[in-house]
Formats: sequence, C-alpha cells, structure tokens
Amino acid sequence: MNRYHFLKSMGFRGAALMAVMTSCIREEDTYIDALVEKPTDTTLTPVTTTPVTTTPGTTTDLSTIKNPLLTLDLSATANASLKTVGGYIAKSGIVVAQTSAGNYAAVTQTCSHEPKKKIIFNKTEFYCTDHGARFDLTGKGLNSFGSKGLTVYKVAVSGTTLVVYS
Repeated sequence: MNRYHFLKSMGFRGAALMAVMTSCIREEDTYIDALVEKPTDTTLTPVTTTPVTTTPGTTTDLSTIKNPLLTLDLSATANASLKTVGGYIAKSGIVVAQTSAGNYAAVTQTCSHEPKKKIIFNKTEFYCTDHGARFDLTGKGLNSFGSKGLTVYKVAVSGTTLVVYS
C-alpha cells in the first residue's frame, strides 16, 4: 500500500487529500536554483586565445566549450572562498571547490543517497551534511551512503574566469 492509498483509506478525499500529500514535501526540495536565479548585470566575455588547464589535465579554450553550466568570476567577492585551497561555493545546484593550488573540482549539489541539495566540500572530499555520504574528487562513493556516486563536471579556468561544463 502506498501513501496515496493509505491516506485515501483514512478518509481524506479531494482537496484535503492533495493538501495532506503536498505537506509531506520540504520546500527546499521543490525549488531548483537554476530556475529561480536572476541573471547578473555583469557579462563575462570568454578569452578566445589563451589555452587553459582543466581539472582532468587537458587544455582547452573557453570559447570551445559548447555546454557551459556555470561561469564564475574568481575575482568577485561572492566567490572569494574559491581563492583558498579547501574553499568552496554552492551555486545553481553545483558545488565548486579548490582542491589544491589552482585545481578545481565541480559536482552536483544533490546527494545521490536522497535527493537533497546538501553536498559540501570538506577538506579533501565531498560530503553530504544530511546523512554523512562521502565522495572522492572523482565522484566515487567512499561509504555505503555514497555508493551511488556523484555527478562530476569538468572545470576550465582562464585568468579570473572559471567555467563548469559537462
């Protein structure tokens, strides 16, 4: 018996049933930052001639990135935590962290154990603050809660511009 049938058998009908069903959802699980975030007034122009180093160790040009998911200005005060090793930010459903001097990693903010946006970067690994799921820099789970792994994105940096892409 699922929740719908159980509540219906308890006498909930029509609008009352829908009210009870939606009360079981947390507000934080119903919104996605990428859909509600307003664009900034600042327009970033990608550098077209400077090769950059990406986290996997290959080089690319920012203008050749076909599907950017997130673009960050590393000189902006909102992104100041990315200037130090171990620092991270969570934006638009993506966690970006400086894993070692000049190297960055990006993963989804949504934990694979339960779909909640609770992933942070904790010194050397990604960590879910709700259930303790742990993931290495490649997204591989380090304990039973993290066994499903995390989605990892590619990162490219040129000057003060960081681009997360798939």
